[in-house]
Amino acid sequence: MIAIFYLALQILKIYSYVVIANVIVSWLIAFNVLNTQNRFVYSILELTYRLTDPILNKIRRFLPNLGSLDISPVILLLLIWFIEMCMKLYVAPIIFN
Repeated sequence: MIAIFYLALQILKIYSYVVIANVIVSWLIAFNVLNTQNRFVYSILELTYRLTDPILNKIRRFLPNLGSLDISPVILLLLIWFIEMCMKLYVAPIIFN
C-alpha cells in the first residue's frame, strides 16, 4: 500500500511537469522561437497536448472568457497541489499507522 501511495504522488508530480512543459512549449511556439515544422518539436507538442488537453478542456468549460489569457494550467497545477496535500495529510497517516 505504501508503494502505491508513493507511485500516485510521483505520477502527480510528473503530470505537473508535463503541464509546465506544455505551457512553456506553447509560449515558445507563440513567440516564434520554436518551429512546428520541426518533427521533434511537433512530437513533443503533440505529446503534451494529448496528455493535458482533456483535463484542461474540462477546466476551460467552467472559466469565464478572459480573451487570450488562459489560466486553466494554473488552476490545474493548483488542483494537483491540492490533491498532493490531501494525500499527504489524510491518506498518509492511515497508511503509515
